[in-house]
Amino acid sequence: MKRPLLALGALLALGACTGDSEPVPMPDGEVLDAGIADAGVPDAGTEADAGTEADAGTDADAGSRPVDPFADRVTAYHFGDSAGFGQDRFPDVVLGPPVGAGQYTGSLDVLSLGREGSITLEFTDLLAVDGPGVDLLVFENAFQKVGGDIFAEPARVAVSDDGLTWFDFPCAATDKDGGFPGCAGTHPVHSTPDNGVSPTDPVAAGGDGFDLADVGLARARFVRLTDTGLNSYGGTSGGFDLDALAVVNGQLADGGVP
Repeated sequence: MKRPLLALGALLALGACTGDSEPVPMPDGEVLDAGIADAGVPDAGTEADAGTEADAGTDADAGSRPVDPFADRVTAYHFGDSAGFGQDRFPDVVLGPPVGAGQYTGSLDVLSLGREGSITLEFTDLLAVDGPGVDLLVFENAFQKVGGDIFAEPARVAVSDDGLTWFDFPCAATDKDGGFPGCAGTHPVHSTPDNGVSPTDPVAAGGDGFDLADVGLARARFVRLTDTGLNSYGGTSGGFDLDALAVVNGQLADGGVP
């Protein structure tokens, strides 16, 4: 979880859902820090006491949506240490299109999972299917620092068609010099709703692309992201910051063609 440039200076009323969907308060003392992101670029962040986390197995969504290529529902989540940013807009903040900030700035339209936190999302209308090239895009808020390095907090990606059997993409989370190949959260996001860049174009949109053929899966309804606890900047990881998911090669839930 990266830190914002500007002090937000307000205590958030943060919450999480238990397995029966009853809200429970987050521990006291959770605030957004007036920290500064590496290279002076604004990005998401918060400071939380160790042990501040939330667990749930919930079906959270943002209400009825038209058919689109984006995640429709959160089915489970677990917030790790230093999570917090974005929970006041959860789950909407991770549903719908990416809101990228470009090559050199990290977006604040994200949910921070915290160290080793995880989240599972579901596509209910348009499912990812194995087609030519990249089938799924994962958008975080990585950005390029002055000097060329990418500020990254990688996550492992797993996919499933039924929510029971999972297929894990290989993620070289310790290969910083190689750019964490196979992990999500390693490329800046260029697509945003008002700039005309298609969020389903793997070349132009940014983010990290995944080909279902690499794990031998024909169709994916569920996507699980798990923070690796590692990062490009050393020290304690602040956690993966999820912006959005997008289907590149898709099929309607009933098997039809979109």
